[in-house]
Amino acid sequence: MDPRPPDDPIRDLLALTLTPGVGPLTSRALLEHFGSAAAVLDAPIAQLREVSGIGPKLADRIHHARADNDTGRELAEARRLGVTLIPRDSPAYPPTLQEIPDPPALLYVKGTFEPRDQIAIALVGSRRCTPYGIRTAERLATALSRTGFTIVSGLARGIDAAAHRGAMKAGGRTLAVLGNGLSAIYPPEHEDLAAEIADGRGALVSELPMTQGPLAGLFPQRNRIISGLCLGVIVVEAAPRSGSLSTAHHAMEQNREVFAVPGAVDSLASRGCHRLIRDGARLVETVDDVLEELGPLVREVRAAPDEPAVRHPAELALTDQERSLLGHLDDSPSGVDVLIARTGLTASQVMATLSVLELKRMVKRLPGHQFVRA
Repeated sequence: MDPRPPDDPIRDLLALTLTPGVGPLTSRALLEHFGSAAAVLDAPIAQLREVSGIGPKLADRIHHARADNDTGRELAEARRLGVTLIPRDSPAYPPTLQEIPDPPALLYVKGTFEPRDQIAIALVGSRRCTPYGIRTAERLATALSRTGFTIVSGLARGIDAAAHRGAMKAGGRTLAVLGNGLSAIYPPEHEDLAAEIADGRGALVSELPMTQGPLAGLFPQRNRIISGLCLGVIVVEAAPRSGSLSTAHHAMEQNREVFAVPGAVDSLASRGCHRLIRDGARLVETVDDVLEELGPLVREVRAAPDEPAVRHPAELALTDQERSLLGHLDDSPSGVDVLIARTGLTASQVMATLSVLELKRMVKRLPGHQFVRA
């Protein structure tokens, strides 16, 4: 009879990931070579060294990982704060994150992942942003949430916080990926925001040990998780050396769509965005620009044969405005000007409502901004 407790697989994975020098790529190589964390930790040093990148010192640390790493204290801290540990082989692990080259072997999550979070978009930008950036980020996050997207960002000051707040303002979901452990919130002034997210509005996510503090070098590594959780990344205000540009670069490497919001030509805060647009990022003025690009990907996620249907609660009922506009559509193409005249709504109301109905697959967009009922 196996005397080890039932949570030993998590303990073994923790012992491995807590070992200095074992990062996402190394842990992936070891797990693929040996098949499980237990097999890695049980392996002789000579066998560990057969794995590419494992030298004698690292092999010795891995071999003694169970004794040297206090997994019991880590698990106790996670339980104390209501944090769940999700290994990469768990059904609860986000499918989109599985696709990246270096997915975390273990995720720390406070809150919940839901199937609809597969339809997610990241909205990131500068901490030192302008009022224009804050307004734009919150407006885009609100509009995208209303169309069914989960908004992902990094809980940082500035654009990130505006993105999270915009999503919750719309009654949507948001995921905050931290560059530190979940025992403390950074920046500390966002403790209330983090608590609201974790309390039924989404989740706080990290790959780092519970008590790991924020270090500058950890944030670029964190950014690959932000982009990895999403179908695309929108950058709102980024100076030439902004950390949010690393999220965009991760997105490109992960074959995600990249969007950027333009600003004034003389604005230093938007210079990074202008560079992204010059290099091929999709220019974003309204939520329609995002939906035109990501619509096929959203349909692909929803149509995946082995996945449950991803449905936002808003799909189960229509607002009066949505019902009114849908009632004026049929199999004959109608332009926006015609729909404005028929419904009495403003141009912005018609475009926003059409975007919602399009993502709900109730209307279809044709060339020339013509629409038909689907």
